[in-house]
Order: sequence, then C-alpha cells, then structure tokens
Amino acid sequence: METETIQKYVKAGTIAAEALQYGTSLIKNGTKVITILDAIETKIQELGGELAFPAQISLNECAAHSCSDMNDETVLHDHVVKLDVGVHIDGYIADNAVTIDLSGKYTELVNASRDALSEALKIVTPGVSLAEIGNVIHKTITSYGFSPVRNLSGHGLGHYNIHTKPSIPNFDNGNKNTLKDGDVIAIEPFASTGAGIVQESVPATVFTLVKDAGVRDPITRKVLQEIKKYNGLPFAKRWLERTFGTPRTALALRTLVRVGCVQEHSPLVDQSRGIVSQAEHSVIVQKKPLVYTRRG
Repeated sequence: METETIQKYVKAGTIAAEALQYGTSLIKNGTKVITILDAIETKIQELGGELAFPAQISLNECAAHSCSDMNDETVLHDHVVKLDVGVHIDGYIADNAVTIDLSGKYTELVNASRDALSEALKIVTPGVSLAEIGNVIHKTITSYGFSPVRNLSGHGLGHYNIHTKPSIPNFDNGNKNTLKDGDVIAIEPFASTGAGIVQESVPATVFTLVKDAGVRDPITRKVLQEIKKYNGLPFAKRWLERTFGTPRTALALRTLVRVGCVQEHSPLVDQSRGIVSQAEHSVIVQKKPLVYTRRG
C-alpha cells in the first residue's frame, strides 16, 4: 500500500476516534439523540474529515442502522447506547464504534463486545483465517454468558465503499479464507442478551445510492442530484430533509427505492428483543497490524 494512502487512512482514523470520543462525552440521560448526532457530524467536518456514513445511535435491542430523522424526539434515559461513527479522507474510510450503558445494568455486556474486539485484534495478521477471528470473538462473548450476533459481521473497507470483502464473522463459520497483507478491515463484535440474530425493523432512515436511473418527477430528480454528491456512500434522510423538507424527501426516497436507485438500510433489532452491545475498530492488515482508529 502506498504511503500516501496509508496517511489518508490514518488521518481518517484519527478524526473518527476523536469524533467517537467527543460523541461519547455527549451521551447522557436527558439528551436528545438528534442533538448528539448533529454535533458529531459537525465535529467531523470541523476536524477536516468527511462523513463516510451518518453517525448512528442504536438503543437497547437495536444493534445498528438507527439514525434520527428530523422528527426524532428520542431522549436518552437509561439506555444501552451504541454509537457508530465513520470518516473518510478522499474515500479512504475509518469506522469505529463504542457502547455506553446509561442504565448501569449491563457492564458485563459492554465488556463482552469490547473484550471480543481486543482479543480478535491480537490475532490479526496476514494468513489468519476468517473462521479463526470469528472463533475468538465467539469464545470471548460466550465466556461472559452472552450470544454473539451471528448475522452481523465486520467487513472490508474499500475506496468509497463502506462494506466490501472480506466479511469478518462473529462466530466460527468455517471460512478458511485468510487475511492478506494490505487488507483494510473493520472488526465489529456484537454481543446480545437475547437471540443473537437480528431482523429488520422500521422506519429506514439511512440509504445508499446503488444505481443512477432516469426519474420523471422534477423534485425526485433534484433529490437524486443531491444524493450523487455523497459518492455512493450511505446518507441520512435527515440530510435531505434539511434541504427539501420532510414531505418532498419522503416522496423522493419512496420513488428512488421503488425504481431500484436507492437501497434502504433498515434498523436491525434482536429477534427476541435482547439488549445488544457493540465495539469496533478499523485495521490495516500487515505484519505489524495498524489499528488506525485507536487513540494514542
């Protein structure tokens, strides 16, 4: 990997880590979720980064993909809060996440995903199999008495592509494919008090442009032109609502989803409504792996 590329990953990681820490400091009982998300996204841009995806706060049984729209009045109160933050520099992405337990009841659950991430990072090296990483994550989480979320995984980080190969499992799935020198990955354990399987919920407030196609409605065309500015990375409904208003944004997104231009990313909740924790770092795989979202 070229030095300039590594430098861009590292800069993205430094900003992502600072934004995650900043966001963590804002997560307190009585605070509106939308206020926190807006502040984090502003901070990322102030630090010189661009948003790789909307900052997301997923609560309790929701594992991922929860993001405020303009009508969100959710106020934090004794929630288990997953904060997921992504930054890019010229398309080179850093992705990190943390869980904060405002209830004081789920310390061990938070420790389970955090320690699973730490143990997995210890074995990251060229030649390690994906199944080996999954096995370490599984053993660590189950040692706490919880279930790894089996249908969520870590992922490769491509250029302007937040989810690419390889998929990093949270259990031993038997995948003998190995990490290669120069792979860029996000390792992302999820631990659950419940089923360890997530399913889609509603409403979707995060979307990705997957193809460009002609649309007849003039408002939808204007919205599509705005979406193209995100370079194929995920975006928040809220971003469009601030420009076009809620009714026009909703109409345009329904049209774009229907014609296959836009993919929606629904909130993912534990099947049995178990509480879920998450931890995540981004890594450049090499002989001495570079965890480039780790502060210090």
